[in-house]
Amino acid sequence: MKILLTGAAGFIGLHVALRLLERGDEVVGVDNLNDYYDPRLKLARLRLLQAHANFRFVQADISDRLAMEDLFARERFQRVVNLAAQPGVRYSLKNPHAYVQTNLVGFAHILEGCRHTGVEHLVYASSSSVYGANTRMPFSVHDNVDHPLSLYAATKKANELMAHTYSHLYGLPTTGLRYFTVYGPWGRPDMSPWLFTEAILAGRPIDVFNHGRMQRDFTYIDDIAEGTVRVLDRIPAPNSDFDPAQPDPGSSHAPYRVYNIGNHQPVALMDFIRTLEQALGVEAQKNFLPMQPGDVVATYADVDDLRRDVGFEPKTPLHEGLARWVAWFRDYRQKAAV
Repeated sequence: MKILLTGAAGFIGLHVALRLLERGDEVVGVDNLNDYYDPRLKLARLRLLQAHANFRFVQADISDRLAMEDLFARERFQRVVNLAAQPGVRYSLKNPHAYVQTNLVGFAHILEGCRHTGVEHLVYASSSSVYGANTRMPFSVHDNVDHPLSLYAATKKANELMAHTYSHLYGLPTTGLRYFTVYGPWGRPDMSPWLFTEAILAGRPIDVFNHGRMQRDFTYIDDIAEGTVRVLDRIPAPNSDFDPAQPDPGSSHAPYRVYNIGNHQPVALMDFIRTLEQALGVEAQKNFLPMQPGDVVATYADVDDLRRDVGFEPKTPLHEGLARWVAWFRDYRQKAAV
């Protein structure tokens, strides 16, 4: 298949693109290579992809309407994976306009491109952040998610609503994936695994928010990539049992679905730190801080729908994933220093 993958130089984008290329798909990767974090990391990821004959890179911003219209009209993609987004909960408090421009305006351009060129299936990144103020665990796609705690979360919920509208109006099959705390090789420098690892190896204290009383459903990147590709291959159909008198947020009368992709085994933050310390062979200095605005105390994914519909669920244990992460980080830093 010919597949458009936006955010191709990103963390998840790299791994999903590699899966698609390894099985023989043609991938057109789009990324704006912005400086939200060090572009050199993005360029290094991109070099891995450009080693494949079936990969082509287009530097563009999905919020550029004319660029997206031209790309869709020229390429006529069969399927689309939209991973381009402005990420980060805390940064959304500092620069809200970046989230509106990329996550809302840009996503509208993706939807329009899919609509006008007959794309078979759009898969897009949502986030576990949409669960916001929900406290019932585990988080289920059948739960209401109308109480976001950050603008980032609100834009991801908006993506799901926008996608549903296009599925309803134009019959565009769409699937949203709520990713849960992704970690692993080629990860993002703004996320805790990188921040903790870098600080521990440099002998600096790590910031531990909410005094360590937090839980996250840490999900290894290979599981995320595998789940994403499997979902791409499963085009959603309308739910014939959908009851508009008691609407199910997880499905629809339209060809629309959302799934959680998480390890469904939440880990206490202090246990995560201890496991990372063991992988590094170094004990961390800890700076305990209060809860940060926009954060949630715990995340925990119910993956029953993913297991039932797609036949897949993440399973990589934390100690294995962190050992691979540390090995990659040491190697990357050593090569970057040369």
